Amino acid sequence: MSRFLPDPLILMLLGTLAVATLYPASGAMVPWVDGLANAAIMLLFFLNGVKLPRENLLAAVVHWRLHALILGTTFVFLPLLGFGLSMLWPSLLPESLWAGVLFLCALPSTVQMSVSFTSIARGNVAASVTSAAASNLLAVVLTPLIIGLLLHVQGDGDARVSLHDIQKVATQLLLPFIAGHLLRPWLSAWAARNKHLITWSDRLTILLAVYRAFSVAVIGGIWAQFSVSTLLVLAALCAALLSAGLLFALQAARRAGFPEGDVRTALYCGSSRASSPACRWRACCSPPPVR
Repeated sequence: MSRFLPDPLILMLLGTLAVATLYPASGAMVPWVDGLANAAIMLLFFLNGVKLPRENLLAAVVHWRLHALILGTTFVFLPLLGFGLSMLWPSLLPESLWAGVLFLCALPSTVQMSVSFTSIARGNVAASVTSAAASNLLAVVLTPLIIGLLLHVQGDGDARVSLHDIQKVATQLLLPFIAGHLLRPWLSAWAARNKHLITWSDRLTILLAVYRAFSVAVIGGIWAQFSVSTLLVLAALCAALLSAGLLFALQAARRAGFPEGDVRTALYCGSSRASSPACRWRACCSPPPVR
């Protein structure tokens, strides 16, 4: 009967959404939540660096076929799918929400979510770190260009790589991972004895990211700007896009002959979406208007 019960993480996510709705992070609380979330992300990458053997990491860096599949799902399949649905059913959502859906489809893989879910599913964590980091760096250029094409707007020349964006990815994600990996000879035995700590680090990172993001939506008036029926349609559309992304990544990875660990990595890295520290360009903060 336990198969039919919700996963504890799903229940915790629903509880997090309820808490963010009733008690969203605002005012002086925002820096504390941001700091805690960033600390959890850095701890997550540090612990995964401790956990991963050197040979797995080197193999992940040169695994170009898997990275190509993940980047193709992120920057080709999902944007085209979202654009096709917007053309087929333009009246399904208000124009502003369709712009948001297309923007969502063009965002990069979420590093913390990709690594957390891959770790929970016992996939190729080293490959997820490599692919998600590459996805975020490439998105500094690709996401504004894709949005410009999908929404038929002209760019203002602001879609360029920012050294600050690269620094954020390096200091918040890559440096803790490298530090943990360098300390692996001394900490690997401790990590093996405390696997539950890494498991809870994965889940805590996800919950904090969801709480932080949903708090912003609640304060922005998500429950007041649109009707319940519109929000339900939006939720169903996002679920359909996520399902399509998962199915595409799953089938493509299996047809490519990847081992099960790589299949799980493609599944989560190619389909996850959220604004990340590497997405600090102006278009990310204010999606361009639809003509």
